[in-house]
Amino acid sequence: MLNNLYQRLRYHIPLVIITLLITFFFIAERIGAYDWPILDHAENFFYDLRVVATMPNDVDERIVIVDIDEKSLSEIGRWPWSRNNITRLINELFDNYNVNIVGFDVVFAEPDESSGLNILKALGKNELSGVTEYRAVIDTIDDELNYDLQLSKSISKYNIVLGYYFRYGKMLGQVADAGELPEPAFNQDFFEGKDVFAHRANGYAGNIKILQDAAQSAGHFSPWIDDDGAVRRVPMLYEYENNYYEALSLVMFKKLFDVKNTIPMFELGNNTGYPSLETLSLEYIDIPVDKHVRALVPYRGYQGSFPYVSASDVINGRVDKSILQNTIVMVGTSAPGLYDLRTTPVQKQYAGVEVHANLLSGMLDQTIKQSPDYVHGIEIVQLLLIGILLSLLLPLLSPIWATLATLVFSILIVTINMCFWQFGNLVLPLATSLLVIGIIFIVNMSYGFFIERRGKLKIASTFGQYIPPELVEEMNFNSDSYSLNAENREMTVLFSDIRGFTTISEGLPPEQLSQLMNAYLTPMTKIIHEKRGTIDKYMGDAIMAFWGAPVENKEHARYALDAAMTMLERLSAIRVVFHDRGWPAINIGIGLHTGTMSVGNMGSEFRMAYTVMGDAVNLGSRLEGLTKSYSVEIIVSETTKQTVPDYVYRELDFVKVKGKDKPIAIYEPVSPKNKISSAEQDEIKQWHQALKTYRQQNWAKSNLLLQQLKILAPDRKLYDIYLERVFEFMENPPRSEWDGVYVHLTK
Repeated sequence: MLNNLYQRLRYHIPLVIITLLITFFFIAERIGAYDWPILDHAENFFYDLRVVATMPNDVDERIVIVDIDEKSLSEIGRWPWSRNNITRLINELFDNYNVNIVGFDVVFAEPDESSGLNILKALGKNELSGVTEYRAVIDTIDDELNYDLQLSKSISKYNIVLGYYFRYGKMLGQVADAGELPEPAFNQDFFEGKDVFAHRANGYAGNIKILQDAAQSAGHFSPWIDDDGAVRRVPMLYEYENNYYEALSLVMFKKLFDVKNTIPMFELGNNTGYPSLETLSLEYIDIPVDKHVRALVPYRGYQGSFPYVSASDVINGRVDKSILQNTIVMVGTSAPGLYDLRTTPVQKQYAGVEVHANLLSGMLDQTIKQSPDYVHGIEIVQLLLIGILLSLLLPLLSPIWATLATLVFSILIVTINMCFWQFGNLVLPLATSLLVIGIIFIVNMSYGFFIERRGKLKIASTFGQYIPPELVEEMNFNSDSYSLNAENREMTVLFSDIRGFTTISEGLPPEQLSQLMNAYLTPMTKIIHEKRGTIDKYMGDAIMAFWGAPVENKEHARYALDAAMTMLERLSAIRVVFHDRGWPAINIGIGLHTGTMSVGNMGSEFRMAYTVMGDAVNLGSRLEGLTKSYSVEIIVSETTKQTVPDYVYRELDFVKVKGKDKPIAIYEPVSPKNKISSAEQDEIKQWHQALKTYRQQNWAKSNLLLQQLKILAPDRKLYDIYLERVFEFMENPPRSEWDGVYVHLTK
């Protein structure tokens, strides 16, 4: 079996090489030999599918979004609001609703002059400089109308985390920086000699100094936007002028649980030779990050996965206290005109503030998925295994089984991937593996259709008329090994003939004769095909078939003998059909011989046929003719008998057939050894004893044994034949040197 698989695989070596080259093409791209952006887009697509398929779609009530929505803009005015409104918002949240912490997904980059204080001061210095009472009033209301000062006092009083953003890109770098940045979490020296590639900003917009100085902490709310415009990750650290600044969600978590320091955790053994950053430790939890210090956003669901309350409702005290009490608050906007709507894996328009809420929620639940550098090594090994297995397996399978195998491989890869995703929070690449599986499948199917089809059509057209479809399919796996060229090969030939066919044909009209022949030849041909035989030709009522070509078969004699015995068994059922149709009963004779024959395409310029020739073929024909002389249904030669030893045989004679000088022993196969009865065994044993005395010219004893056999089997004509010979030899004894050979002078 293994040798057969090897031979079939050898035939498909070009296909195996092609599919392996495809695999290595993808592996080269994955290790960075070149860049094929479509693979990254495909990976993002499958990542998004997994996010949508597995997100919990529930509402996290621990985090509430105070939304600067259309309603708030309608009631309070267009953005930016006067800072006194922000102060009122903060005071309401902490004093009235008792929230735990507030983070701002908005930035206060410019001073607020909406109170008119600066204009009043200018009047006091100019037009009204001489009015003492005016200056006194201005001094009295200075603090009250300084909205930035009032806001800074609220910020310093409560648990507030301000927000700011970084700019990156060629054009954005030309915009002037605004406001102040908080103290960096790390400087460049901290990561020297380590594999850290945080995204580098070329500008920022921070909060004005008075607010930043008052804030206990601040974090950036700049997400990372992939090439397709979607937000899947947020940098936990941004680099700006050799310093590193933390994200809003990270700072809020630290502030909420009083975590003092962020501790980067490195792993050794990556391909750069430097320690690789894999997590940020916050004492209580570890936040998985990639080499760019980005965390994957664990989206809970579509927009609305957190309670939303209108900012104007909070300012005016219209919100149910149970919604906000003891919660984490993020202030942001969902209003389209404020341009904080993002494209995400779960929704095309998604409030940016909710992106950061999802991150903070993931930190609280420790559900942020990780995609460390070593997953690329896993992907390469996976691609290599897929390529090798499918390259070796698919060429051996039929199209249906190849399709099923491809589906099983795909389902297996997806299942393993989803197990790591769901139970290990590990994001393994998926798109490239599925793409390789699909392309290898398509290449195999295309190769089979376009390349192999020519060879298969040639095989089918050449041998389809001789051999069964199963052998044609087997030959298709190695069509180069089969040809029409003549060659000598040991084979077994079969001849069968209907007894008295001339009389039968004369007694039936042509139409019924044709029907009779079809009813006989069809089941007989089917048996020969089932036993892996090749039909050579039909000669009127006769069938000529052989075994051992074009498909080599080392057990050709066994298959041929099994076919002959099955043909005799099937004949009984055929006789019943013939009787029901009013046709005459038929008997057949079969001759089998095993020997060296010439096989190939033979004939003339005008007509060729794939056939066998030679003395061995002629002997098979003579053996079929002898079945009439010995009144048996089947005769096999001694070589066939020796090749199939698990049958019981009755030796018939030692004869010279017409056209042959060398005598041969001929046999009648009786039954497989495991199926013969004891009575048949005793009869055959007695017959062989009678045959022995006959050849010893012991006519009296031979006559006695034959008479006993005649009583045991009165219908067996063979005993009558030998009784006649014995009577003749009693009257006319043969020469003393007679060797028991009987010479047949006719075919």
